[in-house]
Amino acid sequence: MSSTFRCFYVEKNAAGNVTRGVCELPREKLPPGEVLVRVEYSSLNYKDALAAGGHPGVVRSLPHIPGIDAAGVVEESSSPKLQPGQRVVITGYDLGAGHWGGWSEYVRIPADWIVPLPAGLSLEDTMILGTAGFTAAQCVLALETNGIGPAAGEVVVTGATGGVGSLAVKLLAQLGYHVVAVTGKSQLAPQLHAWGAKQVIGRDEVLNTSTKPLLSSRWAAAVDTVGGQTLTTIIRQTKDYGVVAACGLVGGSELPLTVHPFLLRGVILAGIASAALPYDRRLGIWERLCGPWKINGLSILATEVPLTGVEEKVQQILKGEIIGRTVVKL
Repeated sequence: MSSTFRCFYVEKNAAGNVTRGVCELPREKLPPGEVLVRVEYSSLNYKDALAAGGHPGVVRSLPHIPGIDAAGVVEESSSPKLQPGQRVVITGYDLGAGHWGGWSEYVRIPADWIVPLPAGLSLEDTMILGTAGFTAAQCVLALETNGIGPAAGEVVVTGATGGVGSLAVKLLAQLGYHVVAVTGKSQLAPQLHAWGAKQVIGRDEVLNTSTKPLLSSRWAAAVDTVGGQTLTTIIRQTKDYGVVAACGLVGGSELPLTVHPFLLRGVILAGIASAALPYDRRLGIWERLCGPWKINGLSILATEVPLTGVEEKVQQILKGEIIGRTVVKL
């Protein structure tokens, strides 16, 4: 095993400016942890792009290595839970935020963060899914748990060409739901239909800036990756006893609402957080994703890049130009 490792390293230079790029570091620089994992694949998420810029709301200190997802092979372990040679997956917890992440040939982490590779999925499959697929599955579970089945009616998915959105579209469609995909990229409508969307609409159909407490009801449920005024509009458009799973805030963190949708229509707003999901529930999500909710044709959602290709993809995701999922091959 080499005494050094390659990684995407973010630091501050002598002038106090954030710099980043691929470099090689000695292995002893890795933070402490019970398990050393040789990373084979990671992925790109919006949160990773923010970490690559040293965003203080994501990164607690510099230097830092982004990557909130990682999949690889256990190299060393002081925990009886994990053995060298075991293939594993890490998503969420503090990986890539407060702790050096998966854009690295090695990660050293607590054993409790690690999930054994789910049966029937490859390491690459788990990173096409990653936190995005894990989040999409939680959204679908929120709908199902609260009584929204395929017969309930239209389910709207915002940010449908992004990571969470694309996987939500594909999973919901595969489970038999009538998916209405929202995108600002009308030229990608054929792609969204190929992923399973029954309808594709523009952002203006879920963007109403009026102060009306309720709007004409349309949606049986929603998966919203945008937040802000889009989420506000969708909640006001949701039918009686509908469910809105909210998991993003690129469109804003404010939610200017009255309680009318909740008290007069019985709408449920389900907040979806992936990082700190308890371990038993985490395993439950992965059991679905490798079993009854296994997504067919995952590869059509993904673009694979080497570590040296990450910088270009960071620029693209910050501009809203990424389609589907980006997998980083270490």
